Amino acid sequence: MAPPLAQSSNPFAMDSDLNDQHSMGTTIIGVTYEGGVVLGADSRTSTGMYVANRASDKITQLTDNIYVCRSGSAADSQIVSDYVRYFLHQHTIQLGQPATVKVAANLLRLFSYQNKNMLQTGLIVGGWDKYEGGQIYSIPLGGTILRQPFTIGGSGSSYLYGFFDQAWKEGMSKDEAEKLVVKAVSLAIARDGASGGVVRTVVINGDGVRRNFYSGDSLPLWHEELEPRNSLLDILSAAATSPEPMNI
Repeated sequence: MAPPLAQSSNPFAMDSDLNDQHSMGTTIIGVTYEGGVVLGADSRTSTGMYVANRASDKITQLTDNIYVCRSGSAADSQIVSDYVRYFLHQHTIQLGQPATVKVAANLLRLFSYQNKNMLQTGLIVGGWDKYEGGQIYSIPLGGTILRQPFTIGGSGSSYLYGFFDQAWKEGMSKDEAEKLVVKAVSLAIARDGASGGVVRTVVINGDGVRRNFYSGDSLPLWHEELEPRNSLLDILSAAATSPEPMNI
C-alpha cells in the first residue's frame, strides 16, 4: 500500500505572514542641529512579507517637547511608550514643571532594560528642554542608552552609516537638518524592503514642535528606481478631473 501523499505546501500562501506579529522593520533617524532636533521615520508596518499598514506613524509624542521614534515590534514599542507617557505626566504634576529629555530617555531605558528578555524594540528619543537644549538619545535592544549628535535605527539603518559619516556636520541649520533626514529616509526606502511609504518628520526647538509630511511621490528617486506609471491612483485621479462625456 502506497504511503499517503504529503500535503502540498503552497509557496505563495500568506497565512503564516498574516499571523505574524506586527513589526516595523523600519528606518528611524534623530539629528541635532543648532537650536533643536529633527526626528524622521518611514511609515511601513509589516507582518512577515505582508504590508499591514503603509502610512503608520512611528514618531510618538511623550510630552509637549519630547517625542520617540519606534522600531521593532509595534506592540512592544507602543506599550512602552504608553507607560512612559503616563509616568512623565505624573512626574510633571508632582514637580510642577515639564520633564527633561534626559528623564524621558532614562525612563524608556529603564523599561527596556528591565524587560529586555521580552521586548523587541529599539527607540530614539528626541526633544528640547531649557536646561540642555536639543538632545538625541538612542536606546537599542537590551536597554543601553547613548546620547549622540545623530543616530539611526531600524532595518534601513545598515544602508545609511556611511552616508551619515559623510553628510552630517556640526552647526547645521534647521532646514539643512530636515533635508538630511528626508534624504536619508528616502535612501533607505530605496534599498530596504522593510522600509517604505511616506516620510514623516518632527522638528523640535525652543519655539515648539512642527510636524511635516512627505508623500512617496515627492521623494527623490535613487539608483535604478523607476517612476510610477499608470498606477491605480493615477487612473482614478485622471478620471475624476476629466470625465468622459456620456453618449445618449
